[in-house]
Amino acid sequence: MTVPKLALSENTEAALAKTRADVVVIGTLQGEDGPVLAAGAAVADAAFDGKLAEVLATLGATGKAEQVVKLPTLGKLPAGVVLAVGLGKAADGQDGTVTAEQVRRAAGAAARALAGTERAFVTLSALDLHAAVEGTALGAYTFTEYRSAKGDAPLAKADFVSPEDGTAREHKATLKAATAIAESVIITRDLINTPPNDLFPASFADRAQKLAEDNGLDFEVLDEKQLKRKGFGGILGVGGGSVRPPRLLRVGWKPAKARKKVALVGKGITFDSGGISIKPAAGMDHMTSDMSGAAAVLASVVLAAKLKYPLEVTAHIPLAENLPSGSSYRPGDVLTMYGGKTVEVLNTDAEGRLVLVDAMVRAAEENPDYLIETATLTGAQVVALGNRTAGVMGSDEFRDRVAAIMQATGEGGWAMPLPEELRADLESRLADIANVTGHRWGGMLAAGLFLKEFVADGLPWAHIDVAGPAFNTGSPWGYTGKGGTGVPVRTIAAVLADIADRG
Repeated sequence: MTVPKLALSENTEAALAKTRADVVVIGTLQGEDGPVLAAGAAVADAAFDGKLAEVLATLGATGKAEQVVKLPTLGKLPAGVVLAVGLGKAADGQDGTVTAEQVRRAAGAAARALAGTERAFVTLSALDLHAAVEGTALGAYTFTEYRSAKGDAPLAKADFVSPEDGTAREHKATLKAATAIAESVIITRDLINTPPNDLFPASFADRAQKLAEDNGLDFEVLDEKQLKRKGFGGILGVGGGSVRPPRLLRVGWKPAKARKKVALVGKGITFDSGGISIKPAAGMDHMTSDMSGAAAVLASVVLAAKLKYPLEVTAHIPLAENLPSGSSYRPGDVLTMYGGKTVEVLNTDAEGRLVLVDAMVRAAEENPDYLIETATLTGAQVVALGNRTAGVMGSDEFRDRVAAIMQATGEGGWAMPLPEELRADLESRLADIANVTGHRWGGMLAAGLFLKEFVADGLPWAHIDVAGPAFNTGSPWGYTGKGGTGVPVRTIAAVLADIADRG
């Protein structure tokens, strides 16, 4: 895990000189007549006699979101370069007002452009310290473990100017929280980006155990023999085709005084070929990311311990490889899930919901106050909402609460219904329920309805389908590089904080 060393600083030329930073990062807004300097840029502007915006404009700067323009200072500042990054237009047309997500994306774009730089003096934090720290740490992320030529090293250190509002103590607390959240996102990204020949159920369990031990968490793992003895038919069915058998993890944080109990469940298919209902070859390599939900909830429990949330937070993580072989489960099989319900398998590529419900039923045995489950569950999510907007389903009130928080974090999320008429399409001729409908309409919603069948009565729950948002197959943008994104760790962190605050 690589995170720049992050510190706080005053916004003065003397402080800049003391940091010995190589680059000063400032923000620019997209004005009608060219770039407009954002708050925090005064020191750099003074060095250019108040004409920095004009100089940047001659270099092509417009203030457009994520546009990066570098300017040599020629001795006018202790740092050798000013890096101006665009924030886009002011939010809601207000002069100089920007959203946290604008700051986060600008900081990420700047950090990506600073590869090979030792130290940066970041003034974007004058706008929003938390967002600037998250954006910088996540934008600087690289995953080069499997490359013989590593390329430029990511930004090593960043000093953030303290905002004018608030106390030094509050600023330090914000820096600590934002850093911890970014570290948990990076834990998630590292797991997702590790190839499936190295990350499989047993090795994932080993990594999870190390994280648990390092952070004072409870840890339990059930192997294939224990899963069979206890009746986890979904996990065993999906994992039966691989020579690398499945696992079920329980990782928990329990403070001395917990206000609420929150259960987390994340889909951990370490590779998904589709099983007997095999996927097309094109794009199958992206299925290394099918354990993104598992990685996210594991990292979220680690975060709960680091930030000492006054909540009992427990992650239940089902892990399996879905591969075709002579021992694979088949279309037409009936599986007995943990808790006794039976499922007719009509498609072995609808495997995520089968491992999830085993874990969800087990989680409910501990009587949590809330259940949050996340998974790269359906291609229908991408069809309906695209690659950056997750679908959020569940009990109405908690679903809406989670969706609103997800939007506020910048991770995106949209509340989706669970239409009762689709439930009839999951009827089975043999079992209590089928794992898919006989058509492709509303596939994301049908998957949510399937999960709902296994949620304990009265338990507030939310299902976050991150099939698109969890893995970026396109070009880098903002604070998001190619590969694993870490969505929805920041959302889970914000939901936990909200539960700790409001119950």
